[in-house]
Amino acid sequence: MTLTTLQLSEPYGTLAFRDAGSGPPVVLIHGVGMQSAAWMPQIEALSKTHRVLALDMPGHGGSAPLRSGAQLPEFVGWLQAALHALGLKRVSLAGHSMGALIAMGFAATHRAQLDRVALLNVVYCRSPEARAAVEKRATQIRDGVVDLETPLARWFGDTPTEQTARAQVSGWLSKVSSEGYGTAYDAFARGDTTYADKIGGITCPLLALTGSGDQNSSPAMARAISDAAPLGRALVIEGHRHMVNLTAEDEVNTALQDWLKTGQERETQ
Repeated sequence: MTLTTLQLSEPYGTLAFRDAGSGPPVVLIHGVGMQSAAWMPQIEALSKTHRVLALDMPGHGGSAPLRSGAQLPEFVGWLQAALHALGLKRVSLAGHSMGALIAMGFAATHRAQLDRVALLNVVYCRSPEARAAVEKRATQIRDGVVDLETPLARWFGDTPTEQTARAQVSGWLSKVSSEGYGTAYDAFARGDTTYADKIGGITCPLLALTGSGDQNSSPAMARAISDAAPLGRALVIEGHRHMVNLTAEDEVNTALQDWLKTGQERETQ
C-alpha cells in the first residue's frame, strides 16, 4: 500500500494518506512523531469490512506542516479540511495519543460528522507535575534537543514483540521533520484540557482504550473520559504500555472491530 497525496484548502497544504478496503469509512490518526504506517495492523484488520483511511498528521510523513505554534484547535481544523477534501461526510474516527486528542476535539465540535469515536492512549487533565514535565520536553524539542531513548524506554518492555515494535517506532521518530515534530508536540503538551469540559456533549459511542502500564495516558484518564461521555466505554489492556496498537495488535483489532458495531442502529435511522 502506497501513500496518496491530496491538496487541502488553505492554509493546510498537502495531505498524505493510506486508503484500503471498501465500505463505511474509518479514519485513523497517529500520534506525535509517528506516521500513518503505525496503523498497519489495524488497516489490515479493519479494511476487511470497512474503507480505512490512515492520515499522516501535519508535519509528519508526507503531509505539510501547520504554522509554528499551532495548537490543538488548528489540528482539529486540519482534520475537518481533510475530511472535506476526501469527500467524507460521516465517519468513524480513531486516534492514538496526539491523534486521540485531535479525534476528541473533533468529536466535541463536529458531532454530526461522526458515527463513533475511539481514543487510544489519550491524555486527559494531567497533574500539575506531569504537565510541567511534558511542557519542559516541548520546550527542549523546540530548542532542538530531542531525546528519543527516554520515551522509547517508557513505551516498551523487553519482550520480542515489544522490541520489534520499538525498532519500528524508533525508525519513524528518527525520520520525522523537526519542525513538524516540534509543533505537534507543543500542541500535545498543552492540549490535554482544551476539550475536557466538552466531553459530555459527545453523543456518539466513545471508546477510551489504553494499556495498564501506560503511565502518562493512564487507565484512570481513560475511565474519566468514558465516565464523562454519555455513551462512553473504557478498555484497559493488561500488560501493555503506550504503543498498544503495535504491541497488542490482536486485542486492539478485536476491540476496534467490536467498537465498529456499536450504534449501528443509529446509523440506519
